[in-house]
Amino acid sequence: MQHVTPENLDAVEGVRAYLASQEKKSLLRFLTCGSVDDGKSTLIGRLLSDTKQIFEDQLATLEQDSRRHGTTGDEMDFALLVDGLEAEREQGITIDVAYRFFATPKRKFIVADTPGHEQYTRNMATGASTCDLAIVLVDARQGVLRQTRRHTVIASLLGIRHIVVAINKIDLVGFDQGVFDRIVADYRAFAGTLGFRTMEAIPISARYGDNVSQRSEQLDWYSGPTLVEHLETVPVDDEAVERPFRLPVQYVNRPNLDFRGFAGTIASGSVSPGDAVVVAKSGRQAKVRRIVAQGGDLDRAVAGQAVTLVLDEEVEVSRGNVLVAPSARPQVADRFSASVVWFDEKVLRPGAGYVLRTATDQASATVDKISHRLNINDFSEEEARELELNEVGDVTITLQSPVAFDAFAENRTTGAFILIDRITNATVGAGMIRQAIRRADNIHWQSLDVGRDARATLKHQRPAVLWFTGLSGSGKSTIANLLEKKLHAAGRHTYILDGDNVRHGLNRDLGFTEADRAENIRRVAEVARLMADAGLIVIVSFISPFRSERLLARELMTEGEFIEVFVDTPFEECVRRDPKGLYAKALKGEIDNFTGVDSPYESPENPELRLQTLGRTPEEMVEAVERWLTERDIAQQHYESGGGI
Repeated sequence: MQHVTPENLDAVEGVRAYLASQEKKSLLRFLTCGSVDDGKSTLIGRLLSDTKQIFEDQLATLEQDSRRHGTTGDEMDFALLVDGLEAEREQGITIDVAYRFFATPKRKFIVADTPGHEQYTRNMATGASTCDLAIVLVDARQGVLRQTRRHTVIASLLGIRHIVVAINKIDLVGFDQGVFDRIVADYRAFAGTLGFRTMEAIPISARYGDNVSQRSEQLDWYSGPTLVEHLETVPVDDEAVERPFRLPVQYVNRPNLDFRGFAGTIASGSVSPGDAVVVAKSGRQAKVRRIVAQGGDLDRAVAGQAVTLVLDEEVEVSRGNVLVAPSARPQVADRFSASVVWFDEKVLRPGAGYVLRTATDQASATVDKISHRLNINDFSEEEARELELNEVGDVTITLQSPVAFDAFAENRTTGAFILIDRITNATVGAGMIRQAIRRADNIHWQSLDVGRDARATLKHQRPAVLWFTGLSGSGKSTIANLLEKKLHAAGRHTYILDGDNVRHGLNRDLGFTEADRAENIRRVAEVARLMADAGLIVIVSFISPFRSERLLARELMTEGEFIEVFVDTPFEECVRRDPKGLYAKALKGEIDNFTGVDSPYESPENPELRLQTLGRTPEEMVEAVERWLTERDIAQQHYESGGGI
């Protein structure tokens, strides 16, 4: 370690003074967005170069990469500074989100370079979610394009309130003021109603640096600020500190019996020792005894700081809950309306089930309905039954358990969520909560004295839901019917829910579209849950082709109650049997959306029981099910409340 000497004291003090000055600077987070090849990566590279953020060895590497991958001939290709993926360099497009830091004498910046290609719109939304400002680049030769509109709309939905319209490649149109004015008028015509607080239009050439950090001699008709001048002066609001206190609990820290703290990053507001806080979901109140942070205890913590709060009382707080100000509590609900940006190739339809994740919480979720789709060309609200890739729409979502949240317009952290596919674990949508949808005031949960265990004890059996799934003609109904006969003869209390029979009554209003099939299974799963709660052994015989819907049914039941039975019969054998003549019609095109023909069947990956039917009789299948149930004491004649078998 080098000791401080009179010779280097001035240098040390200089470093300290520099670091102190940097800490006092405000920070602006912004992103670049727009259509493909509008020059987003080039602009960021130019900003890094003009603000002296590139070292000599990086410049040397950039010169080599420009010759190998560049698109600017013999000149430096600044886009390569942020297009770090090999695929990006080969194709000349941005795929991932690249974050870069730079600073000027007046301000610090974190910039996100986001993709312009429609396929990667989800990455653009990710980059926008934490930004205060968006630079929307427009190629002066192309004007306002569809992706320009889409990115502007997403920026607005994600709470960005400052927009810079950078008309790039102005050199390629001869620095023509008429082109600039026409594009600005087109942009303001559609974006003027989106609620942006500031909207600055700047003509630039990112490649040559015109109007980026230095004023261009070629643009003497433009009297506004350069891009850097505007970024240095645009107001950065500290609104998060002024909002009500919110600490989403990410971790319960209990290293020993003498310490129990609740760790997380403060989403909004401030907190000090002695302040009262409330657990959002339970309403329990306590006072803050200590604020523990890296380096020691704090007298005050504000939005953006990662802290651990120690309370003066032992209250139940787990990951996913939120500590809040008593005078301004968030909403706690299991149903709400929201705007959603859809990311998946598979369309979003009502009835579909997902996992919804907020800042720290998660719950199983069902999209009940799509209220409308937003037309990004004229911002009209269109009636829609589904949302396709990159579309934006308003939806209603119901959760299996309540979560704590604010409206996104009030708090970007506690009002945002993502939707995750249950099967692939892929993020398929990002959402912004509008408001809770309350149940009718006259509807409440009624406390019942006779419960599930009491009903099961009276019947001397263990409730279960045997969910038979397989293709039409696989033998589900035959096996289910024989099984119920044997269980009934043994004195068991049972009921069969059969796909065809249910469609004569409960589900007679449903067709066979993907959305109707999802609703069909949802209703049947709810009925099966109620019957199991009554103490019955429920036998469900449904094609139920989608894994996500069978998973939703499983999650409705208590642990170990749902038994998936896959009646595994090859498609060719089902066609040969064709007991109802449906395959013949479907193969001729006389029946649409027929499972196995023009609608998919997703086989169970890990069923509790797989029945391979080829070469075996239905009676043999039933015996296999009975053996499985007997080995697990499920259909036996002894059951005691609370103690199981």
